Amino acid sequence: MAEIKDPENTIILTLENGEVVIELMPEIAPKHCDRMKELARSGAYDGVVFHRVIDGFMAQTGDVQFGNKTKDYEPRRAGTGASDLPNVEAEFSGIPHDRGTIGAARAQNPNSANSQFFINFSDNHFLNRQYTVYGRVISGMDAVDKITRGEPPREPDVMVSMKVAADV
Repeated sequence: MAEIKDPENTIILTLENGEVVIELMPEIAPKHCDRMKELARSGAYDGVVFHRVIDGFMAQTGDVQFGNKTKDYEPRRAGTGASDLPNVEAEFSGIPHDRGTIGAARAQNPNSANSQFFINFSDNHFLNRQYTVYGRVISGMDAVDKITRGEPPREPDVMVSMKVAADV
């Protein structure tokens, strides 16, 4: 596991095939970081599937409304839901969408991010300044690379658990 410099702004994501450590960027996107930590601390992400996984592009997850395999899972609607919390306004920056960065998924409206996020498999600079970057994988990218592909995957991988490192 990578060295954790700031446990309050580090996420420990347990997948079925390994552990992923994500360093959040509160100085770049404080509202998005706060939202991820709030949902992680409530357990909202535990059991949520990766509903859109495109080889060479990204793995998207975080639909806490329709994508939780342990409760009220609706495969056809996974990817269309959000949390009960209000949407988060865009926090665009000059941070590039490089391999391993975390981006806020959203609808057409730039201020419609809520609970969903994606992990970039490769450098996706065409997303720069259009989607909020608010973290990066600092270890466990090999586990991310093993996430089952598909839109949606036939047998989607799930986030077994997501915790803030300060709470572990």
